[in-house]
Amino acid sequence: MELAIKIFQFILSISILVILHELGHFLPAIWFKTRAEKFFLFFDPYFSIFSMKKINGTWKYKFLSQNLPDTEVIEVNGKKQEVAIDISKLPDTDWRKHPEQTKYGIGWLPFGGYVKIAGMVDESMDTEQLKQPAQPWEFRSKPAWQRLIIMLGGVTVNFFLAWLIYSSLSFFNGETYTDIKKFENGVEVTEAGKKMGFQNGDHLISIDGKPTERLENASINILLGDHVTVLRNGKEVTFPINSDGVADVLKQKEAKLYISPRVPMVIDSLVTPSAKTSGLASGDKIVSINGQKVTYFDELSPVLNQNKGKTVAVDVERKGAGIVALPSVPVDKNGKLGVQIDTKGIAQSIVTNKKYSFGEAIPRGFTRTIEALTMQVKQFKIMFNSKIQGYKSVGGPIAIVKNMPVDRNANGDVAINWPAFWSFTAMFSIWLAFLNLIPIPGLDGGHVLFTLYEIIVGKPVPQKVLENAQMIGVIFLLGLMLLIFGSDIFKVFTGKL
Repeated sequence: MELAIKIFQFILSISILVILHELGHFLPAIWFKTRAEKFFLFFDPYFSIFSMKKINGTWKYKFLSQNLPDTEVIEVNGKKQEVAIDISKLPDTDWRKHPEQTKYGIGWLPFGGYVKIAGMVDESMDTEQLKQPAQPWEFRSKPAWQRLIIMLGGVTVNFFLAWLIYSSLSFFNGETYTDIKKFENGVEVTEAGKKMGFQNGDHLISIDGKPTERLENASINILLGDHVTVLRNGKEVTFPINSDGVADVLKQKEAKLYISPRVPMVIDSLVTPSAKTSGLASGDKIVSINGQKVTYFDELSPVLNQNKGKTVAVDVERKGAGIVALPSVPVDKNGKLGVQIDTKGIAQSIVTNKKYSFGEAIPRGFTRTIEALTMQVKQFKIMFNSKIQGYKSVGGPIAIVKNMPVDRNANGDVAINWPAFWSFTAMFSIWLAFLNLIPIPGLDGGHVLFTLYEIIVGKPVPQKVLENAQMIGVIFLLGLMLLIFGSDIFKVFTGKL
């Protein structure tokens, strides 16, 4: 059931983003009287799950229909030649006879979607149409500025969608976050965190010179940053972030665990029988073990590991009794006292829920969008770093589905966490906007680059160059998709996902 809910969320999110992104291309194309031949959610090689088209004023529908060719092979002077089909010879019921109407549909390959705009070199590689003289309703016959608006429409919609979602989340739900400024005892870090340059007890001040407040953002920004400023032993210290530590964090998949609030040694409950007879009590605050000062949880483990299977002298601070000495407290073979440390109190004290009015939510949504975009751009820093090798942590559809958020109640039942779902959709929307703007042929950014060249130079890029560039871009993107998807499958079989 959990997997089904995660898959549903992924498909729903992708569907929303694809439809609105393609609508960003479709609407300006229609406004500029450019013919949009197809509008599809998901790709439809060979056949489509569903399609519809308005024929002579009446909507027609098809289910599981095969894609019919737009070209045919004829013999000219004894040589075979592929040419566009003569639609005048087709029956009126054949949808191909009505190219002025858009064919809408749902494909079967859920890796995106597309709008096929007449007279445009796109992933369909329909070059036969381009061999004919340009028609007034074709993309290639439109002024460069109109073509630029059509190509930028998708990423523009993605940006404003993310802004709208983030603003709505801030207004309706507020923002709940872990406030670093409330970490009275500083932070506790793992070995990977120490390798990055942190020490237990550090108080975070800024990352790359920018003040930091939210642990959820800081834990990611540190991995993407260059240097950190902390308050250490009463002094401000700025140090470069060690890339070896970042690599360890990514390898151990502990991006949100390597840094946490430092927890005092206050006992919440006694778990094991030996602990219950040791003299320890709920509410006790451990202050020393065998005469060695122990104030925080991170200081406890090293001392107990040296005394596995032995007894230790423990001094505790007990409410109403002051310091109480317990001369013989057993340590089990795993180096544990058998007690549960109180983390609920500190967890509640460091969490902040901030509410936003409607007027505040709009600029806050914009800020969150820019933060998400900046974070996506910075990820390339660690992705291609030879030490960090962040590319090994890149996940495809399977990894995304696995990490889709769900709520689980006390009975183990799962449900969609809608705020988390919309937050993911907003983040994914801005990620798609950024990716599509990369100037690679086959993406919107490639078309934008060629159009800007035409505007600056004053003449269009040769048609053959566009076709070859598009072919290279499509091959590159297909290869990248296969690589990422293959990596997902490999990780599933090797247990690394």
